[in-house]
Amino acid sequence: MVLGPSSHHDGYDTSVEMSDEEWDVFLANLKRLDDLVADNGLRTALHPHWGMAIESDDHIDRLLTSCDVGLCLDTGHAFLGGADPVQVAKAAGDRVLHVHLKDVSLDAAEAVQSGRVPFRQAVIDGMFVPLGEGDVDIAGTIETLEANGFDGWYVLEQDVSLESEPAEGEGPKADAIASVAYLADLIDDDA
Repeated sequence: MVLGPSSHHDGYDTSVEMSDEEWDVFLANLKRLDDLVADNGLRTALHPHWGMAIESDDHIDRLLTSCDVGLCLDTGHAFLGGADPVQVAKAAGDRVLHVHLKDVSLDAAEAVQSGRVPFRQAVIDGMFVPLGEGDVDIAGTIETLEANGFDGWYVLEQDVSLESEPAEGEGPKADAIASVAYLADLIDDDA
């Protein structure tokens, strides 16, 4: 079960910094939820995400050192939160249960991180790009995950917001084709 730890804020434009007391409550309830999920034969994969309760590199580090819940590693949202997805994959080891492969433009990420551009507007403006066209080390992340024995799902993902029908040969379908070609090149390079 992939779990997004939402906050009390609408949307994804407000970062959350939990107090130590809030962390204690969060972790206790996360444990309760993880136990319920396990009792039903599933595993919990917590998904750090921009604008949610677990967003930043510090949040991910604290989560990994404070509990044993599984992780959904979203390379784009980890990067946007200031984490290096390769280092997250190393630190989490076999706790990575599910992966969202997503690439991000560093300039757009920095505009969101600084608060100059709201998250939703950055998505509309194309902050998330086809794999290999951004600044996330997708190849290094996959290499690290594979070295750790990851055998779960890789989900090809690119957050977009369309204001109108894209022109023929453009838009999400073209981006997905470019991302799949990037992954195929990685496989060919390893062969």
